[in-house]
Amino acid sequence: MSVFSSKGSQAYSEVRRLILSGDLKPGSRISQYELADDLQMSITPLREAIRRLASEGLVILGNHRDVRVAGVSSAEARQLHEVRLSLEPDATAMAAERRTEADIERMRTAASALVPVTRDWGDDGIAAHREFHRAVYCASNNDVMIRLLDDLWDKSDRYRRIGLELPSGEEPRMVDFNEHQEILELIVSGDGEAASALARTHIVNSLTASVTDLLDEFSTGD
Repeated sequence: MSVFSSKGSQAYSEVRRLILSGDLKPGSRISQYELADDLQMSITPLREAIRRLASEGLVILGNHRDVRVAGVSSAEARQLHEVRLSLEPDATAMAAERRTEADIERMRTAASALVPVTRDWGDDGIAAHREFHRAVYCASNNDVMIRLLDDLWDKSDRYRRIGLELPSGEEPRMVDFNEHQEILELIVSGDGEAASALARTHIVNSLTASVTDLLDEFSTGD
């Protein structure tokens, strides 16, 4: 039986979405009563949601019920990137071994919707990019891996949005864009080793990695 109320779970899902989408900015203060009014719910389920989000590190609880959205940092960006680098290549190899015809259709559909992840495309580019990668790791048919990567991608999206503010560089982004189709074809052909290797290269050169470097520069004052 769930320890969370249905209203609390609804509040949790909505506030979490606002944080991960950037509608609630990193470091910003959350006025719980104002937010409850905006969401048209009572304060009790919202407080339940806030406690749950605090346990995930997405909000920070201060004194006197002060609540702030957790900030972003190069340390967290690096940790998220390291975990993705540990999990996603293996999930890609599993996809090459275990993909079904339905998985292949889903991956091809997601690939057809891809656009380069640049400032011009904004959230649409991020959403399409995520849907493709999710189609790939879901084809691993490993439920534990899927849940871990879903959470990882949720938290990493905050950093991808920061990446959209980086100076534009079309060539690296087009390399990244074209690699998606290459990964897909390797999975379809059943070449797990090559698909995993390309996924690793893809992640090493990803937008999140660039954001980590940028945040490092800010933290050192360079």
